[in-house]
Amino acid sequence: MAAAFDKPSLPQRLLPLLRGFDWPLIALLLALSSIGLVAMYSSGFDHGTRFYDHGRNMLLAVGILFVVAQVPPQRLMMLAVPLYTLGVALLVGVALFGITKKGAQRWINVGVVIQPSELLKIATPLMLAWWFQKREGQLRALDFVVAGALLMVPVGLIMKQPDLGTSLLVMAAGLSVIFFAGLPWKLVVPPVLLGAVGIALIVWFEPQLCAEGVRWPVLHDYQQQRICTLLDPTRDPLGKGFHIIQGMIAIGSGGVWGKGFMAGTQTHLEFIPERTTDFIFAAFSEEFGLVGNLTLIVCFVLLVWRGLAIAANANTLFGRLMASAVAMIFFTYAFVNMGMVSGILPVVGVPLPFVSYGGTAMVTLGLALGVLMSVARAQHQPEQGPPRAR
Repeated sequence: MAAAFDKPSLPQRLLPLLRGFDWPLIALLLALSSIGLVAMYSSGFDHGTRFYDHGRNMLLAVGILFVVAQVPPQRLMMLAVPLYTLGVALLVGVALFGITKKGAQRWINVGVVIQPSELLKIATPLMLAWWFQKREGQLRALDFVVAGALLMVPVGLIMKQPDLGTSLLVMAAGLSVIFFAGLPWKLVVPPVLLGAVGIALIVWFEPQLCAEGVRWPVLHDYQQQRICTLLDPTRDPLGKGFHIIQGMIAIGSGGVWGKGFMAGTQTHLEFIPERTTDFIFAAFSEEFGLVGNLTLIVCFVLLVWRGLAIAANANTLFGRLMASAVAMIFFTYAFVNMGMVSGILPVVGVPLPFVSYGGTAMVTLGLALGVLMSVARAQHQPEQGPPRAR
C-alpha cells in the first residue's frame, strides 16, 4: 500500500528563509521605496521607461537582499579578502586600459562593461571589518595604520579616474569601520579641527582662490570649479552655477506643502537638470514641500538608527563593524545628495537611495542591505564565532 506524504505548501517552504528578518528595517525600506516610486513617476513619466526600469531595479535589489541575507556573517567574512583583491585588481586594470566616457576613465570590459568602483563600496568595509576581527583583542596603533593603507589604496585609484562621488562614499564606509573599531579620539579630533579650519579659510579667501587663472594642487580643474561654484553660484548663473541655482529655486518654491503631485513647474518645464537621477530631491521638494522633505528625512534617520541598533546587538565584532558601515553608507548617500542639491555641498554624482534612478547603485544598495539583514538574522541564531584563520 503506497504511503501518502503531505507536500509542504509554498508559505511553509518560504517561512524558514524569512525567519530572523528584521521587520522594522523591512517597513522602512517599503516606505522609502514607495516614496521613490512616487517621485520617479512624477519626474520621469515622460523619460521613456524610467519609471518601469526603476521598479525593475528595485525588484532586483530585493532579490539580491534576500539571497545575501541567507548567507551567515561568518561566510561573508570569508569573502572579504577575495572581493577586495578582485576589486583593487580591476581598479588597476581600469587605470591601465579602462574605457573613457565623458572625460572619466571608470569602466573596463571583462566580457561585459562594468564599473569596478561600485564593488569597492562593499568590498572595502568588508575587508576592514575582516582585518579588525582578525586583530580583535590585540589591537595596536600599527593595526590602524594598516587599515588606513587598505582604505587609501581603492580611494586613491578611484579618485584618479576621476570619480569624487564614489571615492567619498568608499572613504566614508571605510572610515566608519575604523572609527567603530576603536580609533582613539585623540586621532579623530585633530583632522576634524584641521578640516574645519581649512573650510573656513577657503570660504574667507574665496575671491582670491577662485580668481581667474588660479589653480589648486591635488584637485582636478572640474573639482575646483565645483567648489568655487558652490561658494558663489552667481558667478556663472547660466553655466556652472545653473544646476545649484535651479535646485535651490525648486526646493524653495515648494513651500510647506508643495505644489502637488506632478504639478512642479521647475521640474516639468525642465529647469531642473538630471531630475530623475542626481537632482530628483529638488523635484520631490517642489511637489511635496517641507512636509514631504521631513517625511523623507525621518525615514532615512530611522533607517540609519535601525542599522546602528542592529550593529549594537551583533554577535561578533565583524558583524558590528559591517552593520555600522552599512548604516553610515546610507547616511552618506542621503546627506551628500540632499546637501549638493540644496547648495551646501559641491555637486558630485551621488544618488539618493531608493529615489534616484540608477541600476548599478540600486544593486549596490541591495547588496549592502543584504549584509545588514544577514547580521540581524544571526542575532536569532546560536553564536558560532568567526572562522579560525589558517
